Amino acid sequence: MDRELLLAMSDLLDQKLKAELQPLKDEICGVKDEVAGLKGEVSALKEDVSALKEDVSALKEDVSALKEDVSALKEDVSALKEDVSALKEDVSVLKEEVSALKEDVGALKEDVSSMKDRLDVLEEDVHGIKLHLENVTDKNIQLLAENYVPAAKRYEEAAAQIDTMQEDIDRLKNVVQEHSEMLQRIS
Repeated sequence: MDRELLLAMSDLLDQKLKAELQPLKDEICGVKDEVAGLKGEVSALKEDVSALKEDVSALKEDVSALKEDVSALKEDVSALKEDVSALKEDVSVLKEEVSALKEDVGALKEDVSSMKDRLDVLEEDVHGIKLHLENVTDKNIQLLAENYVPAAKRYEEAAAQIDTMQEDIDRLKNVVQEHSEMLQRIS
């Protein structure tokens, strides 16, 4: 009986132990599942950290390139400052020259005013000359042109030179007009 009692006690202890161990086994299974989930998350975090390391490396390279760009920009700004300083000096010289040009323009205005007066007199004289040319000289020139063709050819050749001179005069007029406009803008 002792043996049967021991067996019965052993069975009871085994059942009690199983009953008490079953919740522990269930908890261990739950913990294992949680550990497996945590391992997955740790793996994902490792991948994220690896990607972040690559991003940081790329950022370091970008920052290095930016530092080089900033250094180059500083040099450019320094050169620009020197250029601006030189331009200021040039502007100062130009102001002096403009002042002298203003004086010259003032003198030219006076000259032009007196020339206008003389031009009125000349216009009257030219009108009289035109009438004389039309009535007297043109007829005489026509006779000369008909009789002296070689001379007319020379005049035609000279006309080309006159055209060239006229173009030069027109260019000079344009330059004077541009300078006058520039002086007016500067004033």
